[in-house]
Amino acid sequence: MPDKNTNGNSANFVKIEKGLGPEGRIAVVRFDRGDRINALSDGATRELTRAAESFDDDTKTSVVILTGAKAFSAGADLKSGKADSDAAMDLAALRRQFRIGPRLTRAWYEMEQVTIAAIEGFCIGGAVALAVALDLRIMASDAHVRVPEIALGMNMSWQTIPRMLQLIGPARTKQAIILADQRISAAEAYEWGLVEQVTDPGASFQAAMELAEKVAAQPPLPVAMTKHTVNRLSGALDDLASHMELDQLALTCMTEDYKEGIAAFLEKRKPRFRAR
Repeated sequence: MPDKNTNGNSANFVKIEKGLGPEGRIAVVRFDRGDRINALSDGATRELTRAAESFDDDTKTSVVILTGAKAFSAGADLKSGKADSDAAMDLAALRRQFRIGPRLTRAWYEMEQVTIAAIEGFCIGGAVALAVALDLRIMASDAHVRVPEIALGMNMSWQTIPRMLQLIGPARTKQAIILADQRISAAEAYEWGLVEQVTDPGASFQAAMELAEKVAAQPPLPVAMTKHTVNRLSGALDDLASHMELDQLALTCMTEDYKEGIAAFLEKRKPRFRAR
């Protein structure tokens, strides 16, 4: 169900600004839930998907910046009780439920416009999946990245693994995902190739805007064609490589280890996994 505000209406966590920069070719998508973690609830995920899809017929915008609030996003809100409801679903229901995330990253990956993530605070789990679906990433020096899915008893999905593999190679991808408690600093993310630029704290959006202005000053059609060609070539095997990830995610969320991983997270203790 979509998030609700105090009036019982669907919440509006995403704001779109268009007509910025050279010839009005820059747009900004701001994701802000008004809290500390900026979590990707189902409602927020759907809003961000619709935001990406809203540019489908937009021939005036060449570049889109995606930014959070004080934090880019903490990914799924595990304190919301959603994990318990997921664990209670059967496999068919889980497979339907888990299509929400891949739709989000696919919508942003397939945008014709060049996309730039401006990352402050932290970028965790599903937020990492979203960030690597964009074309470029700029990160504040005091921000960090973390991929905690395995520590929670599930696999990483949303086509994140093939996209991270393209950016940072097989060893770093394994390190980032398997060592789930590891915080990847901005300096490490830059060294690995996970982000393209590191800025002073609080300056990632301004740096993203400066980069967007350079892109927007280029002729729009060759820019769009080049992005499309690069994405097609680099992502040619992505569907093949990740065709089972939704089923893997659904299956892992039916295990005892998944329940233990979530319980340990909420109780702030180390999990005791038993491979069942």
